[in-house]
Amino acid sequence: MVARQDLRTPALYVLQTLAVAACYYAGGRLGLVYELRIDGSVVSPIWPPTGIAVASLLLLGPRVWPGIALGALLVVAHLTSLRMNSLGLLFAHTAAPLSAYWLLRRAGFRTDLGRLRDCLSLVFLGGFAAMLVSSTVAAGVLVASGDLPSGSFWSVWLPWWVGDAMGVLLIAPVLLLLPRVRTPVQWSRWKEATALVVVTAVLVPVVTHTQASLLFVVYPLLIWSALRFELPGSTLCALFASFLATDAAAHRTGPFDHLSDTYIMITLHAFNAAAALTSLLLSAVITEQHNTRRSVELACKELVEVLEHLTAGEPAPHGRPQREEGPGAR
Repeated sequence: MVARQDLRTPALYVLQTLAVAACYYAGGRLGLVYELRIDGSVVSPIWPPTGIAVASLLLLGPRVWPGIALGALLVVAHLTSLRMNSLGLLFAHTAAPLSAYWLLRRAGFRTDLGRLRDCLSLVFLGGFAAMLVSSTVAAGVLVASGDLPSGSFWSVWLPWWVGDAMGVLLIAPVLLLLPRVRTPVQWSRWKEATALVVVTAVLVPVVTHTQASLLFVVYPLLIWSALRFELPGSTLCALFASFLATDAAAHRTGPFDHLSDTYIMITLHAFNAAAALTSLLLSAVITEQHNTRRSVELACKELVEVLEHLTAGEPAPHGRPQREEGPGAR
């Protein structure tokens, strides 16, 4: 039995590592569907592999980092022939999620995202701060190798950083919450969930592909999903809206029609960031309030039970003895 268990552990580790690599590569291929080329460099407004990598490290531990490196190697090999500068890009894609993992663990991050501080840590530490590593190293490697003019460093650095950060803000929360999603028990909740899905599926494609500037119509849907379905509902809604907006921007349709490349990037990044922050922070506040209310209700219930036992002259719950009144009592 011991030998079989010893064999099972390395096999499980290999499977987890290969699964992370496969998911990273699949996310990279998905992100390249909406690629934008800036000065010969390929960037994505939303880079899903960073969210997949950060979520994998948080759920499985830092030991799966070779899966991230392998997945990044496959993505780089798909884009271009492997050269010496590919090692720098490989380091950038691997070091950034590891930096996010280290920063989040130092901040006491909990993967259930049940506290506002967890969502704030994911946004500012896991997303904005840690992804500075990938964008800075990658843009620096491209400049040092001569693939990118030195004057174009910041024009590539900024969209690279935003794309990686959006991958963390939009993809990682969905993956972290996926194992904890429970279907609604009450029929009324099913009806409301179905109504939200139908309205979102009809309205979001219209506002992201019509030439009128109606992207703001998405925010009431984000608020509705956050109020009624908390983080699982709001993060999925934000992810759906951001991908459709990115599709419209990549094809220059809807509100992105006749805009220059600069204005397309500014509008798209502003919308994606606002959607991600609205879904995460509003849902976190609501979830924290619900958890506090449940804790107060539980404490009140226990207090009522204790008072009922004391009034009836029975021993207090949990086996605590009552104080005796009398001449010898103190």
